[in-house]
Amino acid sequence: MPDSPQMKTRVLTGITTSGTPHLGNYVGAIRPSVAASRRDDTDAFYFLADYHALIKSDDPARIARSRLEIAATWLACGLDPQRVTFYRQSDIPEIPELTWMLTCVAPKGLMNRAHAYKAAVEANTSVGEDADAGINLGLYSYPVLMAADILLFNANKVPVGRDQVQHIEMARDIGQRFNHIHGAAWRRTGAGEGDPFALPQAVIEERVATLPGLDGRKMSKSYDNTVPLFEGGSKATREAIAKIVTDSREPGEPKDPDSSSLYAIYRAFASESDAAAYRDALRKGLGWGEAKQKLAALIESELGDAREEYARLMAHPDEIEGILREGAKKARAIAIPFVQTLRETVGLGSLVVPAKKTRGTKKSAEKRARIVSFRDAEGFRFRLLAVDGQELLLSNTFTDPKRSGEITRALLAPDAAPITEAVGETRYALLLDGECIATSPAYADALERDAAIATLMGALESLRS
Repeated sequence: MPDSPQMKTRVLTGITTSGTPHLGNYVGAIRPSVAASRRDDTDAFYFLADYHALIKSDDPARIARSRLEIAATWLACGLDPQRVTFYRQSDIPEIPELTWMLTCVAPKGLMNRAHAYKAAVEANTSVGEDADAGINLGLYSYPVLMAADILLFNANKVPVGRDQVQHIEMARDIGQRFNHIHGAAWRRTGAGEGDPFALPQAVIEERVATLPGLDGRKMSKSYDNTVPLFEGGSKATREAIAKIVTDSREPGEPKDPDSSSLYAIYRAFASESDAAAYRDALRKGLGWGEAKQKLAALIESELGDAREEYARLMAHPDEIEGILREGAKKARAIAIPFVQTLRETVGLGSLVVPAKKTRGTKKSAEKRARIVSFRDAEGFRFRLLAVDGQELLLSNTFTDPKRSGEITRALLAPDAAPITEAVGETRYALLLDGECIATSPAYADALERDAAIATLMGALESLRS
Protein backbone atom coordinates (compact mmCIF):
# COMPACT_ATOMS: atom_id res chain seq x y z
CA MET A 1 0.00 0.00 0.00
CA PRO A 2 1.45 3.42 -0.92
CA ASP A 3 2.33 5.58 2.05
CA SER A 4 0.15 8.56 2.93
CA PRO A 5 1.89 11.69 4.22
CA GLN A 6 3.35 10.93 7.64
CA MET A 7 0.83 10.91 10.50
CA LYS A 8 -2.01 12.08 8.24
CA THR A 9 -5.39 10.49 7.70
CA ARG A 10 -6.47 10.43 4.08
CA VAL A 11 -10.08 11.56 3.65
CA LEU A 12 -11.90 11.27 0.31
CA THR A 13 -15.37 12.16 -0.89
CA GLY A 14 -17.16 13.26 -4.03
CA ILE A 15 -20.50 14.51 -5.31
CA THR A 16 -22.24 13.14 -8.39
CA THR A 17 -22.56 15.81 -11.07
CA SER A 18 -26.14 15.09 -12.09
CA GLY A 19 -27.89 18.19 -10.78
CA THR A 20 -27.68 21.49 -8.93
CA PRO A 21 -26.06 21.33 -5.46
CA HIS A 22 -28.59 21.47 -2.63
CA LEU A 23 -28.66 21.81 1.14
CA GLY A 24 -28.39 18.04 1.60
CA ASN A 25 -25.10 17.98 -0.31
CA TYR A 26 -23.86 20.87 1.79
CA VAL A 27 -24.54 19.51 5.26
CA GLY A 28 -23.93 15.86 4.42
CA ALA A 29 -20.71 16.15 2.42
CA ILE A 30 -19.40 19.60 1.56
CA ARG A 31 -19.41 21.31 4.96
CA PRO A 32 -17.87 18.45 6.98
CA SER A 33 -15.37 17.77 4.21
CA VAL A 34 -14.20 21.38 4.00
CA ALA A 35 -13.84 21.41 7.78
CA ALA A 36 -11.81 18.20 7.68
CA SER A 37 -9.56 19.58 4.94
CA ARG A 38 -8.38 22.33 7.28
CA ARG A 39 -7.02 19.90 9.84
CA ASP A 40 -3.25 19.53 9.90
CA ASP A 41 -3.58 15.78 10.37
CA THR A 42 -5.73 15.29 7.24
CA ASP A 43 -4.73 14.61 3.64
CA ALA A 44 -7.92 15.49 1.76
CA PHE A 45 -9.08 14.27 -1.68
CA TYR A 46 -12.33 15.70 -3.10
CA PHE A 47 -13.71 15.08 -6.57
CA LEU A 48 -16.54 15.61 -9.03
CA ALA A 49 -18.07 12.18 -9.59
CA ASP A 50 -18.94 12.77 -13.24
CA TYR A 51 -18.61 9.13 -14.37
CA HIS A 52 -21.28 8.29 -11.79
CA ALA A 53 -23.47 11.00 -13.30
CA LEU A 54 -23.70 9.03 -16.56
CA ILE A 55 -25.64 6.36 -14.68
CA LYS A 56 -28.28 8.82 -13.53
CA SER A 57 -28.56 11.20 -16.49
CA ASP A 58 -28.42 10.95 -20.27
CA ASP A 59 -28.55 14.75 -20.67
CA PRO A 60 -25.02 15.95 -21.50
CA ALA A 61 -25.93 19.61 -21.03
CA ARG A 62 -27.18 18.91 -17.52
CA ILE A 63 -24.03 16.99 -16.59
CA ALA A 64 -21.77 19.72 -18.01
CA ARG A 65 -23.67 22.42 -16.12
CA SER A 66 -23.66 20.38 -12.93
CA ARG A 67 -19.88 19.90 -13.07
CA LEU A 68 -19.41 23.66 -13.18
CA GLU A 69 -21.96 24.32 -10.43
CA ILE A 70 -20.57 21.70 -8.07
CA ALA A 71 -16.95 22.76 -8.58
CA ALA A 72 -17.90 26.39 -7.91
CA THR A 73 -19.83 25.28 -4.83
CA TRP A 74 -16.90 23.42 -3.27
CA LEU A 75 -14.60 26.39 -3.83
CA ALA A 76 -17.13 28.99 -2.65
CA CYS A 77 -17.67 26.97 0.54
CA GLY A 78 -14.01 27.34 1.40
CA LEU A 79 -12.22 24.37 -0.15
CA ASP A 80 -8.57 25.41 -0.61
CA PRO A 81 -7.06 23.69 -3.69
CA GLN A 82 -3.58 24.37 -2.31
CA ARG A 83 -4.30 22.24 0.77
CA VAL A 84 -6.27 19.44 -0.89
CA THR A 85 -6.35 17.34 -4.05
CA PHE A 86 -9.46 18.52 -5.94
CA TYR A 87 -10.19 16.92 -9.30
CA ARG A 88 -12.71 15.55 -11.79
CA GLN A 89 -13.16 11.81 -11.75
CA SER A 90 -13.08 11.73 -15.56
CA ASP A 91 -9.63 13.36 -15.62
CA ILE A 92 -8.13 10.29 -13.93
CA PRO A 93 -8.02 7.40 -16.46
CA GLU A 94 -6.56 5.13 -13.79
CA ILE A 95 -10.00 5.05 -12.11
CA PRO A 96 -11.81 3.11 -14.87
CA GLU A 97 -8.74 0.90 -15.29
CA LEU A 98 -8.81 -0.02 -11.61
CA THR A 99 -12.59 -0.45 -11.83
CA TRP A 100 -12.07 -3.28 -14.29
CA MET A 101 -9.44 -4.95 -12.10
CA LEU A 102 -11.84 -4.79 -9.16
CA THR A 103 -14.79 -5.96 -11.27
CA CYS A 104 -12.84 -9.13 -11.95
CA VAL A 105 -12.68 -9.98 -8.23
CA ALA A 106 -16.03 -8.53 -7.06
CA PRO A 107 -18.57 -11.30 -6.27
CA LYS A 108 -21.79 -11.02 -8.27
CA GLY A 109 -23.75 -11.91 -5.14
CA LEU A 110 -22.36 -8.81 -3.45
CA MET A 111 -23.60 -6.66 -6.34
CA ASN A 112 -27.02 -8.30 -6.12
CA ARG A 113 -27.36 -6.99 -2.57
CA ALA A 114 -26.64 -3.33 -3.39
CA HIS A 115 -29.53 -1.15 -2.18
CA ALA A 116 -30.01 0.81 -5.43
CA TYR A 117 -30.17 -2.35 -7.54
CA LYS A 118 -32.51 -4.13 -5.11
CA ALA A 119 -34.81 -1.11 -5.02
CA ALA A 120 -34.97 -1.00 -8.82
CA VAL A 121 -35.75 -4.73 -8.99
CA GLU A 122 -38.47 -4.40 -6.34
CA ALA A 123 -40.01 -1.46 -8.19
CA ASN A 124 -40.18 -3.56 -11.37
CA THR A 125 -41.62 -6.68 -9.78
CA SER A 126 -44.21 -4.69 -7.82
CA VAL A 127 -45.85 -3.66 -11.11
CA GLY A 128 -45.42 -7.01 -12.84
CA GLU A 129 -42.40 -6.04 -14.96
CA ASP A 130 -39.37 -8.20 -15.59
CA ALA A 131 -37.04 -7.85 -12.59
CA ASP A 132 -34.26 -6.22 -14.64
CA ALA A 133 -36.41 -4.08 -16.93
CA GLY A 134 -34.74 -0.74 -17.61
CA ILE A 135 -31.76 -1.47 -15.34
CA ASN A 136 -28.43 -0.80 -17.01
CA LEU A 137 -25.10 -2.33 -16.09
CA GLY A 138 -23.88 1.02 -14.81
CA LEU A 139 -26.52 1.03 -12.06
CA TYR A 140 -25.78 -2.59 -11.23
CA SER A 141 -22.02 -2.26 -10.97
CA TYR A 142 -21.49 1.33 -9.86
CA PRO A 143 -20.48 0.20 -6.34
CA VAL A 144 -17.34 -1.16 -8.03
CA LEU A 145 -16.63 2.23 -9.61
CA MET A 146 -17.13 3.80 -6.19
CA ALA A 147 -14.71 1.26 -4.72
CA ALA A 148 -12.13 2.25 -7.33
CA ASP A 149 -12.58 5.94 -6.47
CA ILE A 150 -11.73 5.13 -2.86
CA LEU A 151 -9.13 2.38 -3.18
CA LEU A 152 -7.05 4.09 -5.88
CA PHE A 153 -5.98 6.67 -3.31
CA ASN A 154 -6.13 4.33 -0.30
CA ALA A 155 -8.52 6.61 1.55
CA ASN A 156 -8.76 5.92 5.28
CA LYS A 157 -12.07 7.72 5.84
CA VAL A 158 -14.96 8.52 3.51
CA PRO A 159 -17.63 11.01 4.69
CA VAL A 160 -21.02 9.82 3.40
CA GLY A 161 -24.71 9.97 4.14
CA ARG A 162 -26.12 7.01 6.05
CA ASP A 163 -27.68 5.66 2.85
CA GLN A 164 -24.20 5.32 1.34
CA VAL A 165 -22.61 3.32 4.19
CA GLN A 166 -23.32 0.06 2.38
CA HIS A 167 -21.15 1.17 -0.54
CA ILE A 168 -18.20 1.83 1.75
CA GLU A 169 -18.67 -1.63 3.23
CA MET A 170 -18.71 -3.05 -0.31
CA ALA A 171 -15.50 -1.17 -1.12
CA ARG A 172 -13.93 -2.80 1.95
CA ASP A 173 -15.14 -6.23 0.86
CA ILE A 174 -13.83 -5.80 -2.68
CA GLY A 175 -10.52 -4.36 -1.52
CA GLN A 176 -10.10 -7.17 1.00
CA ARG A 177 -10.81 -9.78 -1.67
CA PHE A 178 -8.25 -8.22 -4.01
CA ASN A 179 -5.72 -8.16 -1.16
CA HIS A 180 -6.40 -11.84 -0.46
CA ILE A 181 -6.09 -12.92 -4.09
CA HIS A 182 -3.18 -10.72 -5.16
CA GLY A 183 -1.45 -9.72 -1.92
CA ALA A 184 1.43 -12.16 -2.29
CA ALA A 185 2.05 -11.11 -5.89
CA TRP A 186 1.94 -7.46 -4.79
CA ARG A 187 4.65 -8.07 -2.25
CA ARG A 188 6.76 -9.88 -4.83
CA THR A 189 6.81 -6.72 -6.94
CA GLY A 190 8.72 -5.06 -4.11
CA ALA A 191 5.90 -2.60 -3.46
CA GLY A 192 6.01 -3.17 0.28
CA GLU A 193 5.28 -5.58 3.10
CA GLY A 194 1.58 -4.83 3.40
CA ASP A 195 -1.41 -5.26 1.07
CA PRO A 196 -2.27 -3.16 -2.00
CA PHE A 197 -5.34 -1.52 -0.48
CA ALA A 198 -6.15 0.12 2.81
CA LEU A 199 -9.70 -0.69 3.94
CA PRO A 200 -11.77 2.51 4.25
CA GLN A 201 -14.14 3.54 7.01
CA ALA A 202 -17.39 5.46 6.52
CA VAL A 203 -17.70 8.69 8.50
CA ILE A 204 -21.18 10.03 9.27
CA GLU A 205 -22.08 13.28 11.02
CA GLU A 206 -24.95 11.74 12.97
CA ARG A 207 -27.08 14.88 13.37
CA VAL A 208 -27.14 15.80 9.72
CA ALA A 209 -26.24 12.70 7.77
CA THR A 210 -29.39 12.89 5.62
CA LEU A 211 -31.71 15.90 5.25
CA PRO A 212 -35.39 15.58 4.37
CA GLY A 213 -36.54 17.30 1.20
CA LEU A 214 -39.62 19.33 0.35
CA ASP A 215 -41.85 16.25 0.47
CA GLY A 216 -40.35 14.63 3.57
CA ARG A 217 -38.36 12.03 1.69
CA LYS A 218 -34.56 12.18 1.61
CA MET A 219 -33.45 15.40 -0.11
CA SER A 220 -32.24 14.18 -3.49
CA LYS A 221 -31.86 15.39 -7.05
CA SER A 222 -33.47 12.09 -8.06
CA TYR A 223 -36.69 13.03 -6.25
CA ASP A 224 -36.65 16.67 -7.44
CA ASN A 225 -37.41 17.73 -3.86
CA THR A 226 -34.34 19.80 -3.05
CA VAL A 227 -33.64 23.22 -1.57
CA PRO A 228 -30.99 24.79 -3.85
CA LEU A 229 -27.80 25.81 -2.15
CA PHE A 230 -26.72 28.81 -4.23
CA GLU A 231 -28.33 28.64 -7.66
CA GLY A 232 -31.08 31.22 -8.04
CA GLY A 233 -29.86 33.27 -5.08
CA SER A 234 -31.51 33.74 -1.70
CA LYS A 235 -34.89 34.18 -3.37
CA ALA A 236 -34.79 30.62 -4.75
CA THR A 237 -33.84 29.30 -1.31
CA ARG A 238 -36.76 31.12 0.37
CA GLU A 239 -39.20 29.96 -2.30
CA ALA A 240 -38.11 26.34 -1.93
CA ILE A 241 -38.39 26.48 1.88
CA ALA A 242 -41.89 27.89 1.51
CA LYS A 243 -42.84 24.70 -0.38
CA ILE A 244 -41.75 22.32 2.38
CA VAL A 245 -44.74 20.15 3.25
CA THR A 246 -46.18 20.66 6.74
CA ASP A 247 -49.33 19.45 8.47
CA SER A 248 -52.54 21.50 8.82
CA ARG A 249 -52.02 22.73 12.37
CA GLU A 250 -52.70 26.43 12.76
CA PRO A 251 -50.52 29.04 14.54
CA GLY A 252 -50.93 28.55 18.29
CA GLU A 253 -51.47 24.81 17.99
CA PRO A 254 -48.57 22.65 19.31
CA LYS A 255 -46.43 21.08 16.58
CA ASP A 256 -44.43 17.84 16.66
CA PRO A 257 -40.80 18.82 15.91
CA ASP A 258 -39.69 15.21 15.48
CA SER A 259 -42.00 14.71 12.50
CA SER A 260 -41.17 18.10 10.96
CA SER A 261 -38.80 18.49 8.03
CA LEU A 262 -38.36 22.14 9.03
CA TYR A 263 -36.89 21.17 12.39
CA ALA A 264 -34.64 18.50 10.86
CA ILE A 265 -33.16 21.07 8.47
CA TYR A 266 -32.99 23.82 11.10
CA ARG A 267 -30.92 21.78 13.53
CA ALA A 268 -28.44 20.97 10.77
CA PHE A 269 -27.52 24.68 10.68
CA ALA A 270 -28.16 25.82 14.25
CA SER A 271 -26.18 25.51 17.45
CA GLU A 272 -27.58 23.05 19.98
CA SER A 273 -29.08 25.83 22.06
CA ASP A 274 -30.72 27.53 19.06
CA ALA A 275 -32.05 24.21 17.80
CA ALA A 276 -33.54 23.54 21.24
CA ALA A 277 -35.20 26.97 21.27
CA TYR A 278 -36.68 26.37 17.78
CA ARG A 279 -37.95 22.97 18.89
CA ASP A 280 -39.54 24.50 21.98
CA ALA A 281 -41.18 27.23 19.90
CA LEU A 282 -42.76 24.63 17.61
CA ARG A 283 -44.11 22.69 20.59
CA LYS A 284 -45.61 25.93 21.92
CA GLY A 285 -47.43 26.68 18.66
CA LEU A 286 -45.03 28.61 16.39
CA GLY A 287 -46.79 29.02 13.03
CA TRP A 288 -45.44 27.15 10.05
CA GLY A 289 -45.05 30.35 8.04
CA GLU A 290 -42.94 32.00 10.73
CA ALA A 291 -41.00 28.78 11.25
CA LYS A 292 -40.09 28.78 7.54
CA GLN A 293 -38.99 32.42 7.71
CA LYS A 294 -36.72 31.65 10.67
CA LEU A 295 -35.21 28.72 8.77
CA ALA A 296 -34.55 30.84 5.66
CA ALA A 297 -32.90 33.56 7.78
CA LEU A 298 -30.67 31.02 9.53
CA ILE A 299 -29.50 29.49 6.25
CA GLU A 300 -28.82 32.92 4.76
CA SER A 301 -26.69 33.88 7.79
CA GLU A 302 -24.38 30.92 7.11
CA LEU A 303 -24.35 30.93 3.32
CA GLY A 304 -24.67 34.58 2.25
CA ASP A 305 -20.96 35.30 1.77
CA ALA A 306 -20.35 31.96 0.09
CA ARG A 307 -23.20 32.70 -2.33
CA GLU A 308 -21.42 35.85 -3.51
CA GLU A 309 -18.20 33.92 -4.13
CA TYR A 310 -20.18 31.25 -5.98
CA ALA A 311 -21.60 33.88 -8.34
CA ARG A 312 -18.09 35.22 -9.01
CA LEU A 313 -16.71 31.76 -9.80
CA MET A 314 -19.61 30.88 -12.07
CA ALA A 315 -18.73 33.96 -14.12
CA HIS A 316 -15.11 32.71 -14.47
CA PRO A 317 -15.22 29.04 -15.53
CA ASP A 318 -11.64 29.30 -16.83
CA GLU A 319 -10.47 29.80 -13.24
CA ILE A 320 -12.28 26.64 -12.14
CA GLU A 321 -10.92 24.68 -15.11
CA GLY A 322 -7.37 25.61 -14.20
CA ILE A 323 -7.87 24.52 -10.58
CA LEU A 324 -9.31 21.14 -11.64
CA ARG A 325 -6.48 20.50 -14.09
CA GLU A 326 -3.90 21.19 -11.40
CA GLY A 327 -5.76 18.87 -9.06
CA ALA A 328 -5.74 16.11 -11.67
CA LYS A 329 -1.96 16.41 -11.97
CA LYS A 330 -1.58 15.96 -8.22
CA ALA A 331 -3.95 12.99 -8.21
CA ARG A 332 -2.28 11.27 -11.17
CA ALA A 333 1.16 11.66 -9.63
CA ILE A 334 -0.14 9.13 -7.09
CA ALA A 335 -2.42 7.10 -9.38
CA ILE A 336 -0.02 6.40 -12.27
CA PRO A 337 2.76 4.60 -10.37
CA PHE A 338 0.24 2.81 -8.14
CA VAL A 339 -1.74 1.41 -11.08
CA GLN A 340 1.49 0.50 -12.85
CA THR A 341 2.42 -1.67 -9.87
CA LEU A 342 -1.10 -3.13 -9.78
CA ARG A 343 -0.71 -4.06 -13.45
CA GLU A 344 2.43 -5.98 -12.61
CA THR A 345 0.67 -7.55 -9.65
CA VAL A 346 -2.15 -9.01 -11.77
CA GLY A 347 0.15 -10.05 -14.61
CA LEU A 348 -0.19 -7.06 -16.95
CA GLY A 349 3.33 -5.71 -16.53
CA SER A 350 6.18 -5.60 -19.03
CA LEU A 351 7.01 -8.77 -20.97
CA VAL A 352 10.67 -8.16 -20.13
CA VAL A 353 11.09 -9.82 -16.74
CA PRO A 354 14.29 -8.96 -14.85
CA ALA A 355 16.52 -11.97 -14.39
CA LYS A 356 16.57 -13.45 -10.91
CA LYS A 357 19.66 -12.70 -8.87
CA THR A 358 21.97 -15.61 -8.17
CA ARG A 359 24.47 -15.89 -5.36
CA GLY A 360 27.52 -13.85 -6.13
CA THR A 361 25.75 -11.51 -8.56
CA LYS A 362 26.99 -8.00 -8.05
CA LYS A 363 24.37 -5.36 -7.40
CA SER A 364 26.08 -3.06 -9.84
CA ALA A 365 25.35 -5.52 -12.65
CA GLU A 366 21.59 -5.36 -12.12
CA LYS A 367 19.62 -3.58 -14.79
CA ARG A 368 17.67 -0.69 -13.39
CA ALA A 369 16.56 2.82 -14.23
CA ARG A 370 19.31 5.36 -13.77
CA ILE A 371 20.12 9.06 -13.85
CA VAL A 372 23.07 10.08 -15.97
CA SER A 373 24.67 13.51 -15.41
CA PHE A 374 26.68 15.15 -18.16
CA ARG A 375 27.91 18.47 -19.51
CA ASP A 376 27.29 19.82 -22.98
CA ALA A 377 27.91 23.13 -24.73
CA GLU A 378 25.04 24.78 -22.86
CA GLY A 379 25.89 23.65 -19.32
CA PHE A 380 25.19 20.82 -16.87
CA ARG A 381 22.27 18.46 -17.37
CA PHE A 382 21.02 14.98 -16.55
CA ARG A 383 19.02 12.28 -18.28
CA LEU A 384 16.67 9.77 -16.69
CA LEU A 385 16.90 6.43 -18.48
CA ALA A 386 14.52 3.48 -18.15
CA VAL A 387 15.70 -0.06 -17.50
CA ASP A 388 15.93 -0.69 -21.25
CA GLY A 389 17.95 2.50 -21.80
CA GLN A 390 14.99 4.50 -23.15
CA GLU A 391 15.35 8.20 -22.40
CA LEU A 392 12.42 9.31 -20.26
CA LEU A 393 13.59 12.82 -19.36
CA LEU A 394 16.16 15.41 -20.33
CA SER A 395 16.70 18.06 -17.68
CA ASN A 396 16.93 21.80 -18.09
CA THR A 397 20.40 23.30 -18.35
CA PHE A 398 22.15 24.33 -15.14
CA THR A 399 25.16 26.65 -15.00
CA ASP A 400 26.34 25.07 -11.74
CA PRO A 401 26.85 21.29 -11.39
CA LYS A 402 25.90 21.58 -7.71
CA ARG A 403 22.45 22.82 -8.71
CA SER A 404 22.01 19.83 -11.02
CA GLY A 405 22.94 17.54 -8.14
CA GLU A 406 20.53 19.30 -5.77
CA ILE A 407 17.68 18.80 -8.24
CA THR A 408 18.38 15.08 -8.70
CA ARG A 409 18.63 14.53 -4.94
CA ALA A 410 15.34 16.38 -4.38
CA LEU A 411 13.72 14.31 -7.12
CA LEU A 412 14.76 11.07 -5.44
CA ALA A 413 13.93 12.14 -1.88
CA PRO A 414 11.39 9.82 -0.14
CA ASP A 415 8.88 12.65 0.23
CA ALA A 416 9.29 14.02 -3.31
CA ALA A 417 6.00 14.60 -5.15
CA PRO A 418 6.85 15.36 -8.79
CA ILE A 419 4.00 15.78 -11.24
CA THR A 420 3.84 15.63 -15.02
CA GLU A 421 2.25 18.16 -17.33
CA ALA A 422 1.32 17.52 -20.95
CA VAL A 423 3.19 19.56 -23.54
CA GLY A 424 1.03 19.37 -26.63
CA GLU A 425 -0.11 15.87 -27.62
CA THR A 426 3.24 14.11 -27.71
CA ARG A 427 5.47 15.32 -24.88
CA TYR A 428 5.35 15.99 -21.15
CA ALA A 429 7.24 18.08 -18.64
CA LEU A 430 8.22 17.09 -15.10
CA LEU A 431 7.52 19.60 -12.33
CA LEU A 432 8.99 19.52 -8.85
CA ASP A 433 7.63 21.94 -6.25
CA GLY A 434 5.92 23.85 -9.06
CA GLU A 435 9.12 24.26 -11.11
CA CYS A 436 9.63 22.59 -14.51
CA ILE A 437 12.92 20.70 -14.23
CA ALA A 438 12.88 18.42 -17.28
CA THR A 439 11.00 17.45 -20.43
CA SER A 440 10.44 14.22 -22.31
CA PRO A 441 11.31 13.34 -25.88
CA ALA A 442 8.46 13.45 -28.42
CA TYR A 443 6.26 10.36 -28.68
CA ALA A 444 4.07 9.14 -31.52
CA ASP A 445 0.80 10.08 -29.84
CA ALA A 446 -0.86 10.86 -26.50
CA LEU A 447 -1.33 7.16 -25.72
CA GLU A 448 2.38 6.44 -26.10
CA ARG A 449 3.16 9.57 -24.10
CA ASP A 450 0.91 8.46 -21.22
CA ALA A 451 2.52 5.01 -21.25
CA ALA A 452 5.91 6.70 -20.94
CA ILE A 453 4.64 8.73 -17.98
CA ALA A 454 3.66 5.49 -16.23
CA THR A 455 7.14 4.10 -16.93
CA LEU A 456 8.68 7.32 -15.63
CA MET A 457 6.80 7.18 -12.32
CA GLY A 458 7.73 3.53 -11.87
CA ALA A 459 11.38 4.35 -12.60
CA LEU A 460 11.43 7.15 -10.04
CA GLU A 461 9.82 4.90 -7.45
CA SER A 462 12.43 2.20 -8.03
CA LEU A 463 15.26 4.68 -7.69
CA ARG A 464 13.91 5.82 -4.32
CA SER A 465 13.80 2.28 -2.94
